[in-house]
Amino acid sequence: MKPALCLFRSNLSVITLACLGFAHVAIAADLQVFTGAPVAVGNGTARVEVTTNGTDEPESVSVVMSKNAIQGLPAVQADQMVWEFSLPMPEAGPQTGYDHVVLDWNPAGHIPEGVYNVPHFDVHFYLISGGEREAITFHGEGRELAMAAPDPQLVPAGYVIPPDAAVDRMGMHGLDPAGHEFHGQPFSHNFIYGYYKGELMFVEPMVSLSFLESLPDMTSPIKKPQRYSYPAWYPAAYRIGFDAGKDEYTIALQDLERSD
Repeated sequence: MKPALCLFRSNLSVITLACLGFAHVAIAADLQVFTGAPVAVGNGTARVEVTTNGTDEPESVSVVMSKNAIQGLPAVQADQMVWEFSLPMPEAGPQTGYDHVVLDWNPAGHIPEGVYNVPHFDVHFYLISGGEREAITFHGEGRELAMAAPDPQLVPAGYVIPPDAAVDRMGMHGLDPAGHEFHGQPFSHNFIYGYYKGELMFVEPMVSLSFLESLPDMTSPIKKPQRYSYPAWYPAAYRIGFDAGKDEYTIALQDLERSD
């Protein structure tokens, strides 16, 4: 049995973002932002932010990147195709169910060819510990168990899990073939679910470098499974946006709903 999700961490650090006043009606919206330690990425930094509403429930879990984080990134090397940046969750604030985030930079993309082989970021929000993630493998005696198909209720309608989408230290990737990149259009963004030993253990927005360079502001609904493997706050939408005032990109899980 999975442990129950506790709603709060102790020692809350509060930043009041908004208090809206009108002529005769005052509405206090005490949005609070909890920030994880920044990590050097490219010529800038990336960090995790958790935003809560007035009832101290998480509204979004985001990776926030400075504008120059997408500059000065590593190029393809003969012995390395992916660069990992592990981002810690905030020490204070509500528990979201996410243990850590891994921001993967793919300078030449990855399979399938002709679809995702463009420079892009994979943003993995893991529901398991870093140690458990490091132990993920699809080789050796445990391969059959590692490749076990998840219960259909854990897979959103229309998603498929190709056998060649299993990656050590990461998981099996469930893809949405309705994405525009599978229908003759260049890849810009999509949403992935990750599995290991039949359990759903990460969610992942993907976004191309060229899409980030366009300074976007978009929100897309997410196809959801009927149930989840771990207690957490799961998104009904994801957002990719650029804040010109702060010179920051945000890749966010939004419209969170609690699942125990």
